[in-house]
Amino acid sequence: MSESLIEVHACCKSFPTAEGKGSFQALQDVSVTVGRGEVVALLGRSGSGKSTLLRIMAGLIPYTSGRVTSDGTPLTGPNADVAMVFQSFALLPWLTVIENVEIGLEARAVGRFARTRRALKAIDMVGLDGFESAYPRELSGGMKQRVGFARAMVVEPKVLFLDEPFSALDVLTAENLRGEIDELWNAGTFPAQSILLVTHNIEEAVFLADRVLVLGSNPGRIRGEVRVDLKRPHDRNDPRFKELTDYLYAVMTNPAREIAPEAPATVPATPVGPPAVPRPALARPLPPVRVGTISGLLELIEDMGPNEDAAQIAARLAVSVDDFLAILDAAVLLGFATVDAGKVALSSAGLAFATAPIQESKNVFRTQVLANVPIVATIARTLAEKENKSMRADFFLDLLEEHYSDSEAREQFETAVEWGRFSELFEYDASEERVWLSEAPVSPA
Repeated sequence: MSESLIEVHACCKSFPTAEGKGSFQALQDVSVTVGRGEVVALLGRSGSGKSTLLRIMAGLIPYTSGRVTSDGTPLTGPNADVAMVFQSFALLPWLTVIENVEIGLEARAVGRFARTRRALKAIDMVGLDGFESAYPRELSGGMKQRVGFARAMVVEPKVLFLDEPFSALDVLTAENLRGEIDELWNAGTFPAQSILLVTHNIEEAVFLADRVLVLGSNPGRIRGEVRVDLKRPHDRNDPRFKELTDYLYAVMTNPAREIAPEAPATVPATPVGPPAVPRPALARPLPPVRVGTISGLLELIEDMGPNEDAAQIAARLAVSVDDFLAILDAAVLLGFATVDAGKVALSSAGLAFATAPIQESKNVFRTQVLANVPIVATIARTLAEKENKSMRADFFLDLLEEHYSDSEAREQFETAVEWGRFSELFEYDASEERVWLSEAPVSPA
């Protein structure tokens, strides 16, 4: 019997862009193995292809090239060896708890008596006994997700896929459910041979997983893996737990860093790894972050002092890791901050922006955005060259759609408009979808 339950070899996935203008590559040469008896975490930012990879391994969407096997058999359709718990609760509102849990068994033609017996056992396992006849509308968010876990567990899959299953819950509910799942796994009573967890929460990955696979973005790819060399259950108070989380923060905030499987106790001061591949100016994505949020981060860093750990800043901000990394990316892109070995420091421009009065801060932002953000600079220069200093938004969206999907192009444009308006470079009328130049001067390229 193979020790590998699921294997992905050099998998690529592309999606067509709008109106057949080309394709968007979501995954590039991804290779992943899920072994028997382990918990594997896929850790990456939004847009790194985590959920796409999970659905390919589940056989829900086809891959463009490569090879995927489940328990040694090539995967050509839905994977009967896996079950999935989704981000959303995905319950049928007209069915009771036990009826929702039985759906998978009914689809597999399990008899009524056996179906009810197994469903009741799964419901009891997730702590919902007494609510068998309740409808989803009667349940809290945490209880709904417990139903989702029971529905997946009841079919006793070889691998349980968890697609950010705690992200829709409040902090305390998520922590409670996360701990209960970990207890079941550590006790050896978990009704699956392995778990594959998709997350952007670093602490969650270190707490639950035996191995953490770090994904890069644009396109999604495996940057490397980190082994969680802690005894189970993983103790958050163990100094090694903090070393691992700090190391992963350093890796996540520096996309060019080489990843060591055995995470070192101290992160090297100088980033290593291959140089970044040059990308067309408009293909360098803007983090979808508002200017006020960037300003808040810079003010917090200025308050905390120089060379503060990224993990400590994220804790002070009390936002998700994904949101924090997007804000930090925006600050770095604008030249307001630098990140080295997980330490964050303000540049002179960042300090000026964080401490200046509002009008002066707009001038600082305008200078930085024109120098560092090609999308905004391109819009401003194009408008300056037009006789009427105005253009429809469609023109810029068409340019962006050569590099992004429809929704991503729209998000990029909206972020560029937000930054351009704050800089007083241009204005935007959403009802007419038209952009026009402000009175502020724009230096030609």
